[in-house]
Amino acid sequence: MKITGKRYLDYSSFIKLHFGERVQKISLDIGFTCPNRDGSKGFGGCTYCNNNTFNPDYCEPQKSIKHQLEEGVEFFSRKGKNNKFLAYFQAYTNTYGDFEDLKKMYEEALSVSKVVGLVIGTRPDCISEDIINYLDELSKDYFISLEFGVESTNEKTLLEVNRCHTFKETKATYELCRNKGFHLGAHIILGLPGENKEDLLQHAYNLSKLPINTLKLHHLQIVKNSVMSVQYKRNPEKFNLFTSEDYINFVSEFITHLRPDIIIERFISEAPKDLLIAPKWGGLKNFEIVAKIDKNLIEKNLWQGKNY
Repeated sequence: MKITGKRYLDYSSFIKLHFGERVQKISLDIGFTCPNRDGSKGFGGCTYCNNNTFNPDYCEPQKSIKHQLEEGVEFFSRKGKNNKFLAYFQAYTNTYGDFEDLKKMYEEALSVSKVVGLVIGTRPDCISEDIINYLDELSKDYFISLEFGVESTNEKTLLEVNRCHTFKETKATYELCRNKGFHLGAHIILGLPGENKEDLLQHAYNLSKLPINTLKLHHLQIVKNSVMSVQYKRNPEKFNLFTSEDYINFVSEFITHLRPDIIIERFISEAPKDLLIAPKWGGLKNFEIVAKIDKNLIEKNLWQGKNY
């Protein structure tokens, strides 16, 4: 894959090469829950979680999938930059349901004009071979991406944030998905409580051993209405939150330990100001952070995979 002036494989270049043009994701919320909330594995969810931190206004579970997508297509089409769209099943656990019901939902999304594929966010303990084989079939005609929330590769951390699955389970799930026709993504949070720099760099090594195509990174943010917000208020000394400068320096080093063929989909995620408790980075936008990372990589002569 050709890199367009970046010192890492970037997602927007990958998408443009794959489709020949820009493609916009449209986020959906269809009322899924999570085994970590409904009692099948736990209650209260992961300690850092408040799903309202990433749901756009048009995402409302009472609206049909078709309705949400058509509103999203209309919204982005007004800007005149997009002719193709991906239906992004984002909120909570989007493979957590009856297999036949899931098929109907995915097919409803693919029936919408200009939708050329699916991006499905889920947990590694909420997938079946039926779903994997079905998505493999769909990938013959559509772009399909299956993203798993890994969050940490450290078993102790996963236990402490009430993730209710292990990294061992995560690895087993990726093996089930190896060599299928769909893309495999991973999501990880950098800076969870109790993890030191050595632990964080170990994530790069462990992630690189998984058969992933894409990786989303972001720093830990404390958001309102999460269990972690209460923990942070009671014991702030247990949290070693990144400053923007520290994060830019760390993530620049982190990618040097990553497998060089992993596409980096995201370096940063910004929680809404009204929900964010800490850390506050003085209003820096996502694109400004990415620009600073790009500059830092050049200044320090670093690139993805340099130390892999």
